[in-house]
Amino acid sequence: MAPMPGLRRTSRILLVDPSGAALLFFTASPDSTRFARWITPGGGVDPGESHAEAAIRELFEETGLVVESVGDPVWTLDFEVAWDAADHDRGHAEYYLVRCENFEPVSTNWTDDEHVDVTAHGWFTADDLLATGQPFEPYDLPRLLRSISSS
Repeated sequence: MAPMPGLRRTSRILLVDPSGAALLFFTASPDSTRFARWITPGGGVDPGESHAEAAIRELFEETGLVVESVGDPVWTLDFEVAWDAADHDRGHAEYYLVRCENFEPVSTNWTDDEHVDVTAHGWFTADDLLATGQPFEPYDLPRLLRSISSS
């Protein structure tokens, strides 16, 4: 997919442990009053980078985990951006599945913004996530986690 004005390309990682729990970060940007939610590790695709390359890079930057490959995307999502501080109005995300043991992520390679925006992290099954009563992205995350756990 070629970049278009207003479109942000992202790669997200469904980092899932043997119990079916996924690592999520709670982000609450101080420059926005309405955009706090649980999200998967991941971020923007840099110029000249593939979605898979971005997923590998973002996984290391956000968790410290090093992987050689993330395989093919297990899900894609095109969406409208509702964040009041965004510099884009649309997004295209490709989600990759990486199975691993539960571990404590490191923040050594986080950006300055991530050190401010990321306020918590945890491993959540679909039921755990729904029980928080807090917003999460993508909207279909519980279904994705259940689907992955049953395969």
